[in-house]
Amino acid sequence: MEKDDGLDAAEVRLDDPWYDALASGWGELDGTGTPAAVPAQGAPERGRSAADIYLEVQSSAAFQEVRSRYRRFVVPAVCAFFAWYLAYVVMATAAPGFMARPVAGAVNVAMLAGLGQFLSTFLLTWAYTRHARLRRDRAALDLRWDTQELTRGISR
Repeated sequence: MEKDDGLDAAEVRLDDPWYDALASGWGELDGTGTPAAVPAQGAPERGRSAADIYLEVQSSAAFQEVRSRYRRFVVPAVCAFFAWYLAYVVMATAAPGFMARPVAGAVNVAMLAGLGQFLSTFLLTWAYTRHARLRRDRAALDLRWDTQELTRGISR
């Protein structure tokens, strides 16, 4: 049985489809039929590899700020969530009488704490995505675009 993908292997692009695209507004026609001015990018420096550029970006102040913002949120959040989880497990094993104490009808402390684990997971996920959107995503995207511009034309 033959498999027909519709494209020859030579036609398939495996690289980033946005890599060769011009930034918005650059190189577009200016109404007279000629391209608008494109900022000079210049040829990449000889001897610079993509690895060198990535190491340079990694040591930049902007990258360090993004990582710092990430750590300032994630480390306390993970510690708090892990402590909350351990407290639940320890209380379930060390104080079964307390966990079995009824709160309302058939609902006891253990059931409320277990539901609290789910609720805290969802709240932590929401807080993480909000923090990323407000404090890191724009800076990380700027770093990505800058890195792509620096590596344009350099063979990897």
